[in-house]
Amino acid sequence: MKRAAAGAPAGAVGAAAIVHLAGAPEQPGDADPVARARAFAEPLLAGQALDTGEDALGHADGVAALLRSIGGAPSLCAAAYLVYAGDYLQHPEEVVKKAFGDSYASLVTLTRKLVQIQRAAREAQQGQGHGSGQQALQIERVRKMLLAFSRDLRVVLLRLASRLQTLRWFAASKRPCPEMVATESLQVFAPLANRLGIWQIKWELEDLSFRFLKPAEYQRMARQVDETRAERERSVDAARQQLAALLAAAGLVVDVQGRPKHLYSIWKKMQGKGLAFARVFDARALRVVVDDVATCYAALARVHEAWRPVEGEFDDYIARPKPNGYQSLHTVVLDHDDRPLEVQIRTRAMHEHAEHGVAAHWMYKEAGARGYAGVSGVRGSGGAAALGEFEERIADARKAVLRELLAWERDTTRQGAAEPGAAAFDDRIYVFTPQASIIDLPAGGTAVDFAYALHTDLGHRCRGARVDGAMVSLNKPLLSGQTVEIVAAKEGGPSLDWLNPELGYLASPRSRAKVRAWFNAQAQSETIARGREAVEKLLQREGRTALKLDTLAEQLGFKNADALFEVVGKDEFSLRNIENVLRPAEPAPDEDRVALHRPRSAAGGGRGGGVLVVGIDSLLTTLARCCRPAPPDTIAGFVTRGRGVAVHRASCTNLHHMAQTAPGRVIDVAWGAPGVDKTAVYPLDVLIEAADRPGLLRDISEVFAKDKMNVIGVHTQSAKDRSAAWMTFTVELGDASRLAQVLAQIGRVPGVRHARRK
Repeated sequence: MKRAAAGAPAGAVGAAAIVHLAGAPEQPGDADPVARARAFAEPLLAGQALDTGEDALGHADGVAALLRSIGGAPSLCAAAYLVYAGDYLQHPEEVVKKAFGDSYASLVTLTRKLVQIQRAAREAQQGQGHGSGQQALQIERVRKMLLAFSRDLRVVLLRLASRLQTLRWFAASKRPCPEMVATESLQVFAPLANRLGIWQIKWELEDLSFRFLKPAEYQRMARQVDETRAERERSVDAARQQLAALLAAAGLVVDVQGRPKHLYSIWKKMQGKGLAFARVFDARALRVVVDDVATCYAALARVHEAWRPVEGEFDDYIARPKPNGYQSLHTVVLDHDDRPLEVQIRTRAMHEHAEHGVAAHWMYKEAGARGYAGVSGVRGSGGAAALGEFEERIADARKAVLRELLAWERDTTRQGAAEPGAAAFDDRIYVFTPQASIIDLPAGGTAVDFAYALHTDLGHRCRGARVDGAMVSLNKPLLSGQTVEIVAAKEGGPSLDWLNPELGYLASPRSRAKVRAWFNAQAQSETIARGREAVEKLLQREGRTALKLDTLAEQLGFKNADALFEVVGKDEFSLRNIENVLRPAEPAPDEDRVALHRPRSAAGGGRGGGVLVVGIDSLLTTLARCCRPAPPDTIAGFVTRGRGVAVHRASCTNLHHMAQTAPGRVIDVAWGAPGVDKTAVYPLDVLIEAADRPGLLRDISEVFAKDKMNVIGVHTQSAKDRSAAWMTFTVELGDASRLAQVLAQIGRVPGVRHARRK
């Protein structure tokens, strides 16, 4: 790509190319499209009123005049009439297309759609109240609407001009302006004009909005400015003449102008910096317009030679243009009376861009590539070369404008993410719900993405979609500005086809994640159901259907029944482990037998130990393996056939089951006197669940060894994917109360999730 000639301001070149984006090509032989469009619209608009109360034809006249005043192309000024005429045509796009061409028809369609959606959103907001939250939501909606339609800059410029004309009408007619309209103008439309560099519209939008939103402050500022107007004008005129003479004496050809200062900008600076009106430096301001960049810096040197510059009040926006392309030198100096004076120095091209922004160079576009080359300093041999370079610069300008719109959105929403470039704008689209809410989707987003963005359940049940009233396939990409309505089933889930990238149903990663989560949940539910069925069949075979499933799961070391069912359903946990709990093996006559006798008399000195059966002497007792009782557990006895009394912990589920079937065989038992037999030990089972890893068994065994506990049995089982391990340690203890401290130490072993006594 060729470079601009030396001395041409970089920002002006970029802004000049933008004209091709915002001006439609004229119809061949159409000498005055504005007059033709007005003649077409007049019979349709005459006597009609807009929703604001304005006369429709008068509003269109005002918009067209405003666009013309900032250098708008005739095609854009003509569109101001066609947009409003479209409200009174049955098929506006078709009629305008036949009469004026495709470009006008597209502009009319997009602008009318934006107006209609914005109006619907405002009506919805009014119906929901006027709270600050609702107002903020409406502001965000309007901002995103403008972004949604900003690929055609003509739409944005028409809306800016229309809003300014509406505010002018409220001011001229002395009617109260709705607060929502003024707030939108100040918080959305004025910043947008600022981003596009259209200062003339920006300042007026701000001042009029300020007038309607804060009338008392506005009147106070107006009085302060008016009271000092005569003195300030004399002072500014004297400074202007002095500066003009100074620069002329240096041989510089310049145009020195007094620069008007707007009420809102003065008030905002006073509020932001806590200044009194007299301390606002740029209330007295001059603007110096020169022919080229070199003269800008030469003039700056003369200004600083003649007057003393104020420290910290110099900005070089030529070397470092503002993001929207604005360029100028700004300085504040103190005159001979020590009064502050702001001076701005810029080239004529910079001045045009500063005043009119995007619209500033439409006049060059109207002249074609030849005019563009003459203004911007492009040196080409003829029309073809100049036109090619013109088109290249148009592409760069479009990226710059889109970057500005993205930056505006980012600054407003305070996202703070780094801007990757103009391509980022092409990664997002903005579509609307029937209630005019804006939904932000990735480029290529479909109706399914839209449904999931609204609500996960709606996405699952999505079965069809209407886009702008017409049914479309669910994998058809949406476009910015479209209105989408979802057709949903009462119940159901997504289709597996939606996860196939080749079919194009989903463009949003969030939507894909939600679909996968649904199918994962379904698979988990099926696994749990399969595990539940297997466990319940086992309980039926064992005659233990009364057993609570959560209690069974807890005995096996699971937090709830579903966790047990899931591992059983995945074949990661053997049903034999459940059988061992349901059918504990009774000890053989010579195993775990503690033959104890009640002392016959206290005087005899006989000491009993172990377990005493209350009221019965010399009765054989055995310790049940299912619950492994040990002092000081609360215990109960169950009279067995042939093996005496089986001693269980009082909380044992097996004991409760047997007590339900044979309550008469449950008897009271108690531990013998403490300290009688210090050598007696009792087997206890410890259940441990952990994340499986090498060395886990060794680390846990070391804990038992450190506390001098004898481990007499270990049973381990690992999940197939080695994500979990279950262990049962059988240890010998004389006192079960010692176990709590050991369990706490085991819980601190890396990977251990749960450790408890069985």
